[in-house]
This record gives sequence, structure tokens and C-alpha cells, in this order.
Amino acid sequence: MSFGGFGVAATSSASTAAQDYDVPPDVPDSISDISWSPTSNVLVAGSWDNYVRCWEVNHQQTQFQAIARAQIQHKAPVLCTAFSADGSTVFSGSCDKTAMMWQLGGPAQGQQIAQHDQPIRSIRFVPTANCVVTGSWDKTVKYWDTRAPQAQATVQLSDRVYALDVSYPLMVVATADKMIHCFDLTKPSQIFTAVKSNLKLQTRCIAAFPDASGFAIGSIEGRVAIQHVDEKQRAERDFAFKAHRDTQNSAVNPVSSVCFHTLPGKMATTGSDGSYTFWDKDARKMLRNFTKVYALQPNYQGISAGKFNAQGDIFAYATSYDWHKGAENYNQQARNVIRLHHVDQTDMTIKTKK
Repeated sequence: MSFGGFGVAATSSASTAAQDYDVPPDVPDSISDISWSPTSNVLVAGSWDNYVRCWEVNHQQTQFQAIARAQIQHKAPVLCTAFSADGSTVFSGSCDKTAMMWQLGGPAQGQQIAQHDQPIRSIRFVPTANCVVTGSWDKTVKYWDTRAPQAQATVQLSDRVYALDVSYPLMVVATADKMIHCFDLTKPSQIFTAVKSNLKLQTRCIAAFPDASGFAIGSIEGRVAIQHVDEKQRAERDFAFKAHRDTQNSAVNPVSSVCFHTLPGKMATTGSDGSYTFWDKDARKMLRNFTKVYALQPNYQGISAGKFNAQGDIFAYATSYDWHKGAENYNQQARNVIRLHHVDQTDMTIKTKK
């Protein structure tokens, strides 16, 4: 089932996308992940040049000013980032097989808090349990007390971790075999249930519903699935739709990220086609489809990550190569830059047909 099939056309927003703000400075290599502080407009990004960078964002309506504050370095590309609940601490996972903790406001120095046997693909902080959870290509998730050198618990999974998200008490972990492992974090060492992805091809990203009843996943085939944890809801309410597909040349583009807004049911996806789109999953409607960044500037490239801030009035996205076509298609001249979009009421409103 597709969005947009209910008689309401999505609005293309060329002028609005053109006015999005470029966060200075550009990043030297591909941006793999971005995260917002839950308490302020502080943004961090992890990238393939081994760095985690931090910016403070000042925002007044459509006017932005982003100030680069500090950075720390891993020994290999950074694949994932997260914040503590109070916004004071940044966590990052890397291809160097470690996770680091960085106290903002102090020295720009990371402290190792986790270790895996393979790169760490996903990281989240769990406030209720006061722990950090990491998912790795070594086919495990591990829970860490940042004051202890050893994992509190390790759970073996069916395959490599490709994506992970938490909406307490739900944690969802997508693995390379297209399985979604669902955890009840009140019993973190046990897999509550394992659900097969409704999509045919490889999972690229996952986001847990804010109400912890299910999750949204995106795949390399340009499709998104809405799935529920409860078996009865699965049968009645699960569906999938096409996203980031170019109808003019029938191109299929990987969905690089999916995230939820503060308003119920509202969500965003980004794609390697260089576009981002807002949706209402409950109404099954596309809210707004924004102009591809290629059309705005030739040296922009695909979008590798996107996130709403805690207030829901800023959408940050990174223009970067996502490596889905291999190293041979990497363009050293293209820009790696985070852009900021002001989210207003019309962005999150279903358009009525005139």
C-alpha cells in the first residue's frame, strides 16, 4: 500500500528546501549519523574521517546560526551517535570496535566505555536503566554501565546489527538477515519476539514508535514498512509503501533514515536520491516532499541521515555519499554538509484537495 493513494497530492516545496541553512563548516568526509540533544539545540555528527563534531544552533523561525563548538576523534570511521537524557554527554560508536563517552562543556576528550569484536553500528542511551546499549556487526547487543569496563549483559543475535532504536520499554534491533529483534527493556537480556521484515530487501534504518507499539523500517529498495509488535495489530495495521523512487527514470534509491516527530504519527524519511519527505503514518498520507538537493546545488549529494530536534521545529539532514554504490562511486568533490530546515505547521498538516 502506498501513501498518496487516497486522493490527496503531496505538496512539493522547492522554495522552502532552497532556503534550508548550511551548517558551517563542511565536513571532510561522509557523514554517517547525526543526533540532537534532548534538552537544547545542540547537534552532533559522526563521520568517516573518524571525528564526532558538535554545534550549537540558534534558531528564530526560518533564521539559523550554527556555531562549531568542539570535536573528538576515534581511530576509525564513526558510524553512530547518541546523547544522554540530560544532554550533557555524547556517546559514539566506531569501526575501531569501541564506543566513547564525551562530556560536553569539559575537555574535548573521549573516554572509552565499550568494546566489541567488530565495528559498532548503533548506539543508544537508555535513561530509565541509566545504561548505554550498543549493537555491532559481531552479532551482539551489549549493555554498559559507563563506570565499569565490562558489559552488564550481552545478547547474541541471528546476524550483524544494521540498525537499532529505543522507545522505552521497547528496543528494536534490525539485523542483516532481515529480522527485527524486539526487546522489553524491563527484561533486557531476553529477546521478547523476533519479527521478519515486511520488506523484501536489506534493512537500512529503523525507528521505534514514540508510543513503543511498533517500528518503521526503511530498505535499500526504496520502501518503508510500518510494523507492530503485537501480533493482532500486525495483522490489522501493518503496511508498506514506496519512498525515494524516481518515477521519471524508475530509479530505486535506498532509504537512508527514518525518524519520528513530536506530533503523533508524523515522521520523516531521507534517501540517497537527495530528498527528504514528511509523512503521517496513521493517516497513511504523504505530507510534504521536498526538492532533491541535487537540484539546488550540483555538488550536493544524497542524504545519509535526518533527525528532528526535541522541540520538533528543526529537521537536520546530512548531504553525503552513503556508499550504497561502492567506493568506486565516491565523489571527492561533493560536499558533506549538515543542512537545517525550519519545520512549520504547514509541513505537518495534511493538505486538503481543492
